[in-house]
Amino acid sequence: MEQSQPAESRFPRLLASYVAAQLEGNLRGALRLLDEALEQGASVIELQCQVIQAAQRELGELWLHGRIGIAHEHRATAISQVALAHLFSRAEPAPARGVSVAVACIEGELHEMPARLLSDFLELAGFSVLHLGANLPTDSLVSLLEQEPPDVLALSMTMAFNVSVLRRTVAEVRARLGSGLPILVGGSALDELPGLVAELGVGSSGPTPAELESAVLRAVAQRPH
Repeated sequence: MEQSQPAESRFPRLLASYVAAQLEGNLRGALRLLDEALEQGASVIELQCQVIQAAQRELGELWLHGRIGIAHEHRATAISQVALAHLFSRAEPAPARGVSVAVACIEGELHEMPARLLSDFLELAGFSVLHLGANLPTDSLVSLLEQEPPDVLALSMTMAFNVSVLRRTVAEVRARLGSGLPILVGGSALDELPGLVAELGVGSSGPTPAELESAVLRAVAQRPH
């Protein structure tokens, strides 16, 4: 799960054009930019990470500094949601690994994009993914996990003020499912909360798809048998 910032985009001009299309509300223009990049040899993973993920980070900075409003940020993010689905449809997934991962934003966490990116990365890497979206009530999450237990649970938290909910979610999952289910946590909020991963006894990973893949495999390998 993402904590630190990924490397700066290797496609600065494409990134700038994509963000401009987002801020204009130009969905077709944004998709055309991605299609042109694919035709010129860029990979789906590169565009997911170096354009869409980087664009969302830039939008967050623009909002934080008052340069765009919430409505503009929402419109731009909606374009990235469509763009991710568009790229996903163009990608060839790796062979199935036989490992399932449930991905959810904790209760009260409304920022779904990081979890959506995570799910796409894992799905294309050959994992079976159960994507549960934003603001998932803890009771509903645990009930579903009891009915359809995954090999790994990944929880996303973008806003640091949700940390008490994260603590409660991890405790509730372990109380009802035991300690055998590996839990990964991530999101930009973890940068503000050093030591939280160790406190909760959960796993995490670096920001790249390769690091995420390694973290999931490591979690599965360490699961009690």
